[in-house]
Amino acid sequence: MTESTTATISQSGLAEAVFEESGQNVNLCYQCMKCAAGCPISYAMDYKPAQLIHALRLGMDDLVLNSKTMWLCAACETCTTRCPQEVDVAKVMDAVKIIAVRRGIKPAIREVGCFNRAALANIKKMGRMYEVGMIVGLKMRTLALFKDMKLGMKMFMKGKLKLLPSFTGARRTWRIFQRVKTIEKKD
Repeated sequence: MTESTTATISQSGLAEAVFEESGQNVNLCYQCMKCAAGCPISYAMDYKPAQLIHALRLGMDDLVLNSKTMWLCAACETCTTRCPQEVDVAKVMDAVKIIAVRRGIKPAIREVGCFNRAALANIKKMGRMYEVGMIVGLKMRTLALFKDMKLGMKMFMKGKLKLLPSFTGARRTWRIFQRVKTIEKKD
């Protein structure tokens, strides 16, 4: 970091790590709350996006890392487009998730981790998202086998869920996963 950017970064170790990971300076946020007002998921969050950014600025790293907010973020980027200071709030949320995972902090919402593992395993195996396979993987991980069954049947009847997968690009996707694994081992 250069001296000029260091002066604008808070004393929080997490805020600095977020800056290193995402290039986003959380100290640019002046708490206008436009991000929270536009967030379609904020009703379910324990802290609104602006509150999480403020906690980052104040060095409340434990609060941020153990929050549900970052795990619920849909990455729709509504917050980012509304920010008058051009802070990419969605990128900050992603950075905090990445840092939490690196530090061995489990998601505050267990199903999020299960979904992530099921989705990645599915993409690695099929080369693209195969919804039925991903749903089966998620149900096996969460043991909520019959939850949303009615909705699933409705989607299947309308042709929204394909019974058989497409293996197009599976080999290429597998190679991408192998390259990422090699890169992660070097770090």
